[in-house]
Amino acid sequence: MQLNEIRALMADDMQAVDRVIMHRLGSDVALINQLGSYIVHSGGKRFRPLLHMLASRALRGQDAELPGSAQMAAVVEFIHTATLLHDDVVDESTLRRGHDTANARFGNAASVLTGDFLYSRAFQMMVEVERPRVMAILADATNRIAEGEVLQLMNIGDATVSEALYMDVIGRKTATLFEAACRLAAVLDDRDEVTERALGDYGYRLGVAFQLIDDVLDYRGDEAQTGKHVGDDLAEGKPTLPLIIAMARADAAGAELVREAIESQSANRIDEVLEVVERTDALSYTSALAEREADAAKQALGVLPDSDHSRAMAALADISVQRDH
Repeated sequence: MQLNEIRALMADDMQAVDRVIMHRLGSDVALINQLGSYIVHSGGKRFRPLLHMLASRALRGQDAELPGSAQMAAVVEFIHTATLLHDDVVDESTLRRGHDTANARFGNAASVLTGDFLYSRAFQMMVEVERPRVMAILADATNRIAEGEVLQLMNIGDATVSEALYMDVIGRKTATLFEAACRLAAVLDDRDEVTERALGDYGYRLGVAFQLIDDVLDYRGDEAQTGKHVGDDLAEGKPTLPLIIAMARADAAGAELVREAIESQSANRIDEVLEVVERTDALSYTSALAEREADAAKQALGVLPDSDHSRAMAALADISVQRDH
C-alpha cells in the first residue's frame, strides 16, 4: 500500500480533522489567525494525526463512529506544530518544507507566542474530552518532548555525544508524540493496557525510524524534495547519528574533520564531511537501524485484527524508511 492509497483510505477522517484544526485555530487576535493560517497551509504532512485516525479505525472498524478522535488528532497536530515553531526559533531556521519558516516571515517573538497559543489551545481541547488518561498521556508526552528539546540544545556543538544519548534524545523529542497519538486511540476506545502499550510501542518505534531517516536525508536528500538545505543539521552543530557513526569509524583525520565541523557549527566543509560520512557507511548504518525499528513497529501490530487500516499502519512503517523526503 502506497502513501497516496493510505491517504485516500483516510480521506473522510482527515477532512474531519482538518475541519477541527481550522475551527480551533481561530482567535480574536489577528496575528494568531494570520500566522496560524500560514502554518496550516505550509505543506505539513499531518503524519501524526493520520496515525491516530488510522489506529482508531483499526480498532473500531470502517463504519464506526469515532467520538473524540478528530479532536485528539487535532490536539496532536497542534502540539507538533508548537514544537516546530519553537524549534525553528531555537535553531534560527529559515526554511521548512520548502517554505519560509514562520519566524523568518513573522519574527521570533510572534512565532514563540503563537507556539504557546497552540500548546494552550491543545490543553483546552484535551480537557474537554474529560478523560484523565487522555490528559495524562498528553501531559507526559509534552513534558518529555520539552526534555528532549533541552537535551538537544545541550548537545549542540558537542562532538562527544554517544549513540545511546542521541537515541534517547530522538526518543523524547520525536518518538514520544508518535507514541501518544497511537496510545490515545486505544484509550478513546476503552481498550486494555496490553493494547494501549502495543499501539504505543508501534508509534514509538515508528517515530524513531522516521527521525533516523530524517537524519539520513539531511546528508543524502534532494533539497527540492526535503524542503531543507543539505547539511542544515551540521550547520546547527547537531551531532546526529550519521556524524556520530562517521567519527567512530573514520581514520584520525576524518574523525577530526567531522569533530571540528560539529564544534564550529559550520557547514563550510560540507563536501568533505559528506565524503567521510559516505566512506564510513554511516548513512547505511543509520538506515539499517531505522529499518529494524520499523520492523519492530510492525511486530507490535499483532494486537490488531487484520483490516485495511491495520495493513495501512504496517505499510506506514515501510514508507517511513523508504521515503525520499
